[in-house]
Amino acid sequence: MLIVIMTNYLDREISARVREALEDMPVVVLTGMRQCGKSTFLRNDSALKRRRYVSLDNFAELEGIRKNPEQFLGAPDPITIDEAQHFPGLMNAIKVQVDRENHLSGRFLLSGSANFALLKGVSESLAGRAAYLEMLPFTRREIEGNLQAEPFLKSFFRSPVLPRRLASRPVTPEEILRGGMPRVALGGVRRSSAWFDGYEKTYVERDVRQLSQIADLVSFRKVVRLAALRTGKILKISELARDAQISVPTLTRYLGVMETSCILQRIPPYLDNPAARLIKSPKIYVLDSGIAAHLAGVKDVSPASDELLRGAIIETYVAQNIAAILAARWPGANLSFWNVQGRHEVDFVISEGRDCIAIEVKAASRWNDRDLSGLRTFLSLMPQCRAAILAHGGTTAVSLGDRLFAVPMDVMIG
Repeated sequence: MLIVIMTNYLDREISARVREALEDMPVVVLTGMRQCGKSTFLRNDSALKRRRYVSLDNFAELEGIRKNPEQFLGAPDPITIDEAQHFPGLMNAIKVQVDRENHLSGRFLLSGSANFALLKGVSESLAGRAAYLEMLPFTRREIEGNLQAEPFLKSFFRSPVLPRRLASRPVTPEEILRGGMPRVALGGVRRSSAWFDGYEKTYVERDVRQLSQIADLVSFRKVVRLAALRTGKILKISELARDAQISVPTLTRYLGVMETSCILQRIPPYLDNPAARLIKSPKIYVLDSGIAAHLAGVKDVSPASDELLRGAIIETYVAQNIAAILAARWPGANLSFWNVQGRHEVDFVISEGRDCIAIEVKAASRWNDRDLSGLRTFLSLMPQCRAAILAHGGTTAVSLGDRLFAVPMDVMIG
């Protein structure tokens, strides 16, 4: 197989949001999975590369800021601090500096492979002073350099009418198994399995040790793999704890670490009563389909495959693309799912205010009435639903009735 090494920098969709946040806030915190492209973005984005850049992965710079944070941070020029989680005392030092400078906008841009908003004390230290953004793995839009056009989902939400012309290039099984981690997605490695092996080892043995006091890494690794086997499924805490042979409190802590390190996300159910959402079980997704497939041992998601997790891995790929689009281009929208006691289900619901659209993912290019039943039920119960989409593996978009559409998967995430 021919491997193409990508050397040109590819723009990231979240760039505009980072720039806007820097205009409004003294501190902007960019989090995301390890190796999802944060450092490359910070060094190469046209609006950011003129800032003073330091990485706390560099021992000398880490020691310099530890020994004398006031001197290190005192220069008036805007500074970008990468891998900022390596120095826990950094947030308090920045708080002092920001208060002294009277909240000078854009002064600090922090980045790290941990969700700082979830780390104890960080939110309190920078309350009212920081904006938190998350970079997700590469989307198909970013890989294809198609960032000028408004995302299909956002424009369709505003006006649920199919465009007259739709150019479709179906998502391939190889794309789904590669996922969106730059080294793999952009053809920078010859054997993706070896890269994913190394990623898993580094994640468990380095990131987890830095973020928590977990001593039993064997047990934690088992939970990571079991969670991957459940990507796209409703989280059943007691069942997962039993399979992992650990207590529910321990499992809850492990899942929290996985969220803090941006490897896992929970998507809440869509309910008319938002307060009830907090007491219902969420769905869980590994944030990258390539990593999910590797951890779950999935090697083939082609139509001819009999892989039981094929649908879940494809759904994970769609989830990571939708989540990234919302984070970068549609921050006022919420992502959820809908399930009625196992009788009816819709994979994704995107809502803004009272209005919403529903999405069901179908890997094949053909469908039947049973594939549409969840969407039809949702439409009948939710008058606020502007449209329902069956995202399929074919190349044709058609209207299937009142507010019901079939749209190629690649178009839907484009």
